[in-house]
Amino acid sequence: MKLKTSAMTILAALMATSAVAAPTAGQLEDRVFGSVFTEYYYPDGKKQNSAEYNNQREDWGYGFNVGYYITDAWAVRAELLRQNLKNNLQQDVKGNRAGIDVMYFVPDSYMYLVGGVKNITTGKSVSAANIGVGANVFATDNLAVFFEANRFQGVSDGFKDAGLKLGMSYVFGGASTPEPTAAPAPAVEAPVAAFNDADKDGVADEQDQCANTPITDKVDEVGCSIFTEKSVTIRLDAQFDNNSAEIKAEYKADIERLAEFLKRYPNTDVEIGGHASNVGSAPYNLKLSQRRADAVAAVLVNEHGIDSSRVKAVGYGITKPLASGNSAEAHKMNRRIEGVVTATVKDTVKR
Repeated sequence: MKLKTSAMTILAALMATSAVAAPTAGQLEDRVFGSVFTEYYYPDGKKQNSAEYNNQREDWGYGFNVGYYITDAWAVRAELLRQNLKNNLQQDVKGNRAGIDVMYFVPDSYMYLVGGVKNITTGKSVSAANIGVGANVFATDNLAVFFEANRFQGVSDGFKDAGLKLGMSYVFGGASTPEPTAAPAPAVEAPVAAFNDADKDGVADEQDQCANTPITDKVDEVGCSIFTEKSVTIRLDAQFDNNSAEIKAEYKADIERLAEFLKRYPNTDVEIGGHASNVGSAPYNLKLSQRRADAVAAVLVNEHGIDSSRVKAVGYGITKPLASGNSAEAHKMNRRIEGVVTATVKDTVKR
């Protein structure tokens, strides 16, 4: 028991020292290692007092490991140990222990954790799971001294053994050294061409196809103003006295506005539609509505200079009444002139 206590003290001292550093990252990955060790094994009291286990007592053993570093932090190893224990009569109780361990190495440290499964044939063939902690101190890049303490738990028999290892490991091969990367050549900056933009629309002069665009206009990629289309409409509604084709003075301004619209949008035409009330004969009212349409058309052509080809006068008589019935109000509404002009215009899109 004193030996076990001394071994635990050695482990604590190894874990507290920082005289020797572990290999740095990338130095152990994908390398194989082998170990030889001696172990002081301490059987559970159940085994010491059981004839089934030949009353085995604590004593030494020796063995070896073969392992593989999957990464710098993880490794697996296979273990084979020969145990030379004694019983309470100081007789030899010999057997083997074999199994597999997984090891985790704490980053930036020489401590590691270990766990695995074992088959033990000393005294009686049994299976056990083990868990432990150790310290792996490298003397060189390849050679390390390790100390390890494990607890063994019987799978079916329920015993609790302990073991303390002291050994040496050798890591085969050398750490791969990455090829030095040549420093990239300094980038050569291309000369920056002067940016000339006389009309300040954001498009260089050599690409600008529309010089002197208004600074308020939004432009396309070649510097021309962007337009949006919309429809504008003007209506003329004028009424006449009964049995009259004379234009009332109050509608002169409306006809003038229609003429200005036609001048502003020269690609438009207008139809002047004359209408009559349902008083008198239909043939007479047809002629009367035509005279009313002709009167308005004449004002547009003769007084406002609208080309006659753009003005069409049509009498509809009583065929398109605005109001039905024979009341005085209905007749008044139907004695009328209608003219509608719709134009599509383009407006610039502003910034």
